[in-house]
Amino acid sequence: MGTKIQPLAHGGGTLKRNLGLWAIVGLGLGYMTPTIVFDTFGIVSQQTDDVVPLAYVLALVVMMFTAVSYGKIAGAIPSAGSAYTYVRESIHPNLGFMVGWTSLIDYILLPMVNCLIIRNYLEQLVPGIWPGVWVILYCIVVTSIIYLTMRGTSNLNMLLIVFAGIVIIAFVALVWVQLAQGAGAGTVASVQPFFHDGVQFGAVLAGATVVCFSFIGFDAVTMYAEEAKHPRIMPKAILYTVILGGAIFLISSYFTQLRFPDWHQFNDASLSDSSLTQIGDVVGGRVFQIILTSAGFAATVASGLASHASVSRMLLVMGRNNVLPRRTFGYINPKTHTPTFNVVLVGAICLLAMSFSLDLIASFINFGALIAFTFVNISVIAWFAVRKNLRHTPKDVFRYIVMPLIGMALTGLLWVNLSPDALLGGAVWTVIGFVYLLVLTRGFRKKVASFDENEAVTGYNKVPLDELVGPEHVDSEGVDSEHLDPEPTGGR
Repeated sequence: MGTKIQPLAHGGGTLKRNLGLWAIVGLGLGYMTPTIVFDTFGIVSQQTDDVVPLAYVLALVVMMFTAVSYGKIAGAIPSAGSAYTYVRESIHPNLGFMVGWTSLIDYILLPMVNCLIIRNYLEQLVPGIWPGVWVILYCIVVTSIIYLTMRGTSNLNMLLIVFAGIVIIAFVALVWVQLAQGAGAGTVASVQPFFHDGVQFGAVLAGATVVCFSFIGFDAVTMYAEEAKHPRIMPKAILYTVILGGAIFLISSYFTQLRFPDWHQFNDASLSDSSLTQIGDVVGGRVFQIILTSAGFAATVASGLASHASVSRMLLVMGRNNVLPRRTFGYINPKTHTPTFNVVLVGAICLLAMSFSLDLIASFINFGALIAFTFVNISVIAWFAVRKNLRHTPKDVFRYIVMPLIGMALTGLLWVNLSPDALLGGAVWTVIGFVYLLVLTRGFRKKVASFDENEAVTGYNKVPLDELVGPEHVDSEGVDSEHLDPEPTGGR
């Protein structure tokens, strides 16, 4: 039976359910920018004393625990909005607002980061032209694509990711042959990229904080919950995105580390900006340097499409809940089925890439991401252990309390290594959000957002669970034990 969920949005339009599992995974991988491993490799290699793959392993472990929490809460609350929605529903609307506001700095700046990277690529390829030209052209093209169609955005994103993936496979093959011939470490099997004398855990942890930036995007796939062909695919989409993305980063960094076993091989530009072009030149000469740069370009555009589209939907949810003005932010175009005002607004913000530096913007993004990761883990405990009356069996306690606590503890290790700029900028942004919250709630005398009593708190029309997932999946207690959560804790 088809789903009857309809998001309540100003303008009469609805988001269209036309994204399958792999389309959403593709958007997540596009968001993560697979080639970013080459851009940051020189910097992280210097920072970790040549154990970049180990930094990725640590980051992947942290992300896996948090991804499991995202999967659990996304299955229970199948709405767009990510951490904002989950905290709002499981804990309190005011705290949900603050988490949404703080993580917004991550989501809204990521499209600008992609624009900055594209600007840098084009500046190197075509010097002598005002960089603002590339920023303007990029913003017009990307904004227009997302404005017109989400399905078209997904298809283009997938093509770009496939191209980048093929180039990464070619890179690994080239390096494999060169290692077999004695280049670099002279072997394709070694523990040196993970451990050797002189490696310090603190330095590796600091490197993991940097490469954590590479994983930002797996959580963003939750923004497409209302455009998924069925809500039950979201937990799988989250886990597949993290696993596939982590595998790409780990394999790429492992072979790159073997080919460049000493960070002193990199020039100053590679240690301060991007090492992708030098890596491409050393591995395959000028021709492969151009190919690898093209793959980086393609992956960055894919990330730009995915990040631009997802933050537009986060603004949609906040507008639909009257946290932001609903008439504008909650509007869905009935013809294109896209939140057109939000799409254009994000495109306008990307124009700031003409004047901001990549280092400054990137320093703020991890702050917002770690806020989201921390509170999603807390949301799992609040939703299942508190609101849903956890049965307190050892298995339930482990899944809904212990695992999220481990995820929080591991995320805390990354918090310790955030840069002072990130902490200061994030704190200022948080204070601004708190002042705005005071205005919205009139000093906490009213709720942060108003809902009609006939609406579910997610903004959906209420619909029986058997119509949402099919009667064959609903047990005697009214719980979708197969798809919403394999160990249900009670009916909604």
